[in-house]
Amino acid sequence: MPFVDTAKPTATTTSAPDPRRGYNTFLLFVAGLGGLLYGIDVGIIGGALPYLEATSHLDQGQLSSIVAAVLLGSVFSTLFAGSLSELFGRRSMMLMSGIAFSISIPIIALSHGFNTLFAGRLLQGMSGGFVGVVVPLYLAECLSAERRGRGTAAFQWLLTFGIVVAALVGMFFSYRVTAIEQTANADLILQFKDHAWRSIFWVSLPPGLLFILGTFFVTESPRWLFKRGKKDAALNALLRSRSDEQAKFELAEMESSANAAAESTASGKIRESILKRKYLVPFLLACIVLACNTGTGINSMIGFNTAILLQSGLSDLASHWGYVIFTFVNFLATMIGMTLVDKKGRKFLLSIGTAGVIVALIGTGFLFRATENGSVDLHQAVQASVNADQSLSLTFDRAAAAKLLANSGSSVDPDRAALSIIYSYGDYTSTTSVVRSDDASAKPVQITRKDSIPDNGIKSFFANPFANLEAAQTAPLVIQKANVAPVPDSNHGWIVALFLYLFVACYALGPGVVVWLALSELMPTRIRSNGMSVALVINQTVSTTLAAIFLPFVGRFGYSHMFYVYAGITVVYFLVAVFLLPETKGKTLEEIEAHFAK
Repeated sequence: MPFVDTAKPTATTTSAPDPRRGYNTFLLFVAGLGGLLYGIDVGIIGGALPYLEATSHLDQGQLSSIVAAVLLGSVFSTLFAGSLSELFGRRSMMLMSGIAFSISIPIIALSHGFNTLFAGRLLQGMSGGFVGVVVPLYLAECLSAERRGRGTAAFQWLLTFGIVVAALVGMFFSYRVTAIEQTANADLILQFKDHAWRSIFWVSLPPGLLFILGTFFVTESPRWLFKRGKKDAALNALLRSRSDEQAKFELAEMESSANAAAESTASGKIRESILKRKYLVPFLLACIVLACNTGTGINSMIGFNTAILLQSGLSDLASHWGYVIFTFVNFLATMIGMTLVDKKGRKFLLSIGTAGVIVALIGTGFLFRATENGSVDLHQAVQASVNADQSLSLTFDRAAAAKLLANSGSSVDPDRAALSIIYSYGDYTSTTSVVRSDDASAKPVQITRKDSIPDNGIKSFFANPFANLEAAQTAPLVIQKANVAPVPDSNHGWIVALFLYLFVACYALGPGVVVWLALSELMPTRIRSNGMSVALVINQTVSTTLAAIFLPFVGRFGYSHMFYVYAGITVVYFLVAVFLLPETKGKTLEEIEAHFAK
């Protein structure tokens, strides 16, 4: 049922210039800086990791921990972000998240060992978890209904810009390293790579400092102030961004909502159950939206974009440039979505965006399926190359590919072939990265027991809670599958790239912009902060699961099936957007809450 409120004042009741426009713009700028920090959290490690790997002397397990530390920190801080923002206020938690991010940068950039590097990345992830909950929550409670969509979209817009910046910084140092490799000695190359990964992190420090500075000049959330009994402070906070009439109207709505809640529980002295429809339905909708949003595969598309383009037929340099273009498309489409979200509405953009994502995923899956049909499993030939100490070192160049394919009867061209291996030590199964026979710079495929099984019981539980760690320490290396597939030509690669650009454009236009709004607008006032934390934990759990299974799934079933899985999840997302989500454009948070109470 549509909302109707003929008494509500609107922003168009007067043609005079809005004297509060400057503050609203500054508020969007500060919130956007929070999104920028979140995007840098996501994207910065991609450019730094190759140089960190080359100079840090960390093993593969430690490097994986460094990459995962941000996610771990984010999950941990998200669990408590809602409660802390209720206790200390939204603005205070924004300040805390900026400080945490800014402190993490020198810890990382000046580190000379695993422990300090891990601690810095963990702190960086914690800052991202706080930002992801508190900034959308703050914007939803501070901005007027007419500006709330555009404001929350600004957070996502600069989040995508942070990913663009991270990609460009990584590309810049990639060119610098390539130039030095042609002119300098090995020691100088190593020194510059060490300088490169540290510099990549230092570049991300200024946005954190600006975010800290900006939070000193914005007000606290008026709804948080009202809940703390500070009615005059809440009105003053509303007046910073609204006309007198609008501010008084929203304050009256807060009082009406609070009085209604008090009257409904006064006789029994017991608070209303959070299992009532008006709390449970919007909470479940927000959780479904958050889970399906990650289920589109967006994080895999960002994290494994270069690998996907390499496998589709592009060269190493072309695939890196393809990823840069991918981030720019994401950024530009988000900007378009940001301008439309308050005009066309959340439901419209989400429906159009998810429909486009489904088309892009099915198209990409179909393209990969056409080439994967020509693959061949050569696990027996690779098993014969396993060393006596149950390790494997295989240089997959043209000669090695020709040798493996010699008696297979396959039509795969050894000059353009790709290899991925699924292997196990006892109960622990792993997958190698895809390597191409025409990539002269590719490292040999290395499989060792040390890098493949956990070194203690705690890690073993998270890797496989049912595994026998003691047995795996002496178990033989078993090659379960060695998939050799043809590598398509570059034309095929660019067609795949176009479908990926369609994917990210549709995602950015709809789910990317709307997801933060859905999270903050759907949650009722009573459970908003903690409900957002729970929903984001669900989101990150789905994200972690998909990231963990991506390479093993692709190695066993191929890229095509992974894209089809993402498409199936997005179909659910589309149906929820079309049939279950209400339109919240131009409605106050109290009106949205009243809708679910009916």
